Amino acid sequence: MTVGDIITFNEMCAAEGQMLQRGMYFRLRGRHSVLLMSTRHGAPYRDKWEEGGKILVYEGHDAPKRDEINPKLVDQPATTPKGTPTQNALFLHAATEYRNGRSGPEVVKIYEKIRDGIWAYNGTFQLVDGWLESDGRRKVFKFRLRMIAESEVPEQTRPDLPVQRGIPSAIKQEVYKRDRGRCVICGAPDNLHFDHELPFSVGGSSLTAKNVRLLCARHNLEKSDKIQ
Repeated sequence: MTVGDIITFNEMCAAEGQMLQRGMYFRLRGRHSVLLMSTRHGAPYRDKWEEGGKILVYEGHDAPKRDEINPKLVDQPATTPKGTPTQNALFLHAATEYRNGRSGPEVVKIYEKIRDGIWAYNGTFQLVDGWLESDGRRKVFKFRLRMIAESEVPEQTRPDLPVQRGIPSAIKQEVYKRDRGRCVICGAPDNLHFDHELPFSVGGSSLTAKNVRLLCARHNLEKSDKIQ
């Protein structure tokens, strides 16, 4: 899988070897960590991109919904009812350990929801900071993640290369809708990838939908980094 691949929910679960039923997985199956994100209208959490897609600020997750409690009105939890750390707490501990120089940064794979059942693989990031802040009503966890350059990616995640400059969420959603979820060359509806028409490596922009399109795996491979 490479950065920019468009996949179904089932394909995402198969890639990680587990049914992904929540949005945060610290050291999934003893390997890297995984975060599922969204900036779509109506998304349950306030995730956002900074620095042109190189930095992700990810919001922690709420307590499970119960009839008597609205989870949006209470602090995001650090412990479960059984007293064990939540995913929020595990990620915060890892961020704190890195910030204080006691460990290396946690390696995290990021998947972004484009529409129901459709996801984009955003690549490998490092967890570089975490904190608690008020959203005006309650305390929420926030995490700062930095996209990893090719030379920084640990060996166990090398198959996910190449890492490319991130495409903003709004551009991904606009392009997917405009191209109707199909390769613009052959009309294939699967094995899709977000492609820079003018390659990023020669100055093509990620910030305009005019330079981004959907290509299937075959046509994306044929193009490579050549200007057409």
